[in-house]
This record gives sequence, structure tokens and C-alpha cells, in this order.
Amino acid sequence: MSRSLMERSKPFLMFLDEWTAALPQISLHQAIQEPRRTAIISVDMINGFCTIGSLSSPRVNAIVEPIVHLFSAAWELGVRHILLSQDTHEPDAVEFGAWPPHCVRGTAEADTVAAFKALPFFDQMALLEKNSISTGLNTGLNEWLTAHPQVNTFIVVGDCTDLCVYQLAMHLRLDANSRQLTRRIIVPANAVDTYDRTVEVARAQGGLPHDGELHHAFFLYHMALNGIEVVGRLG
Repeated sequence: MSRSLMERSKPFLMFLDEWTAALPQISLHQAIQEPRRTAIISVDMINGFCTIGSLSSPRVNAIVEPIVHLFSAAWELGVRHILLSQDTHEPDAVEFGAWPPHCVRGTAEADTVAAFKALPFFDQMALLEKNSISTGLNTGLNEWLTAHPQVNTFIVVGDCTDLCVYQLAMHLRLDANSRQLTRRIIVPANAVDTYDRTVEVARAQGGLPHDGELHHAFFLYHMALNGIEVVGRLG
């Protein structure tokens, strides 16, 4: 009789646990060696994923503070390229066939979190509105990259690790690979996260469960497999 997935995967899961625990911490100066050539892109740090609505998550809300700290420290170092990629869905978004309606244009769910808006340089951040989990499709990101060829270091933060963060980091990585560009992409694990939906809740309410810890760790690892620099934290 063949072994179960749990039995077969146990050695790897033990390794993954050790790998995530050992992620390095690097200083902000190590990450931001040339401020004018560095950009930070935050994904989906909006009310609808943090505090209100059907897809809000306390896990995601908990990363607001470390991201605010990163923004402030990077700004002090001279970083002026901070982009906010945010769900701004049309009311009849096709994506709602897979997810409950969320973050519809003009609603409170689609608003940037208050802690970001309170930053004195908030009005100097660039907003990228997206209608899917991909920041690389129909958002203006590719045009921004073309207009800023000097930027070769990207720090990616936000949510969800296994969805929009993964899509963005991989887009930046694969775009650079395809065009033979030297590009550094950094994902700090303490400034990204994903939601949790237990098996018990899914069975009771319908839909699919989602283990936040496992998906967070596995997709950090998958990004590392593809040449993205995954660190425990910056600071």
C-alpha cells in the first residue's frame, strides 16, 4: 500500500520548518544600497484584507506595523519609489467567480489602511489599481518599470504570500530573467502574510480550507527556489 501524502512529505515539512526559522535578517543598508535605484511595492494593504469585509484577516492586519516601519526607515534613507498595488475591483469583477465580492471600487474595503495614509509622505506614493491577483496585468506596473530603468532593487511586502505577493515577486523575477536584466527582489517574511481558514470552518460553511502557516512558508520557499531573496526581516 502506498504511503499517504502526509507520510511522504514529513521529511520535507520538517526541513521547511527549519528553513523558515533560519531565514536571515539583513540590515536596511544591505538591502538599500542605492536609494534612487530601489523601489518598495506593497500589495493589498487595504481595509478589505485587514479589518473589514469577507476576506479580512487578523494575520494580514498584523503586518501593517512592520510595513509602516519599513516605509519610514526607507524614506529616511532616501528611497522615493514606494508603490501601492491595491485591489480596486469592478462591481461585476470576473474574479468574484472564485472569491466572494471584495474591495469594490469606491467602497471602504478598497481604501488604503489608515496607518499608511497617516504617513507624511503618503501623497508621494504611486497607486496601482488592480482587478485581479496580478499586479503585472493591467495596472500600469510594466509601464512604470519601463519609465524607471534605473531601478534594479525591489522590496515586496503585503498580502497574500501565496497569492498577490507571490504573483508580483514572480512577475518581477521572470520579467527580469526574460530580458536579461540584473534585478534584486527581496521579500521580508515578517512583512508578508496570508489568511487562515481552518478545515473545521470550511466544512461547516462550505468552500476550501487554507492553512495560513503552511501556505506562507511554502510560497516563501517557492519564491526562494526561483531566485527571489527571502529574508526573515529587514532591520
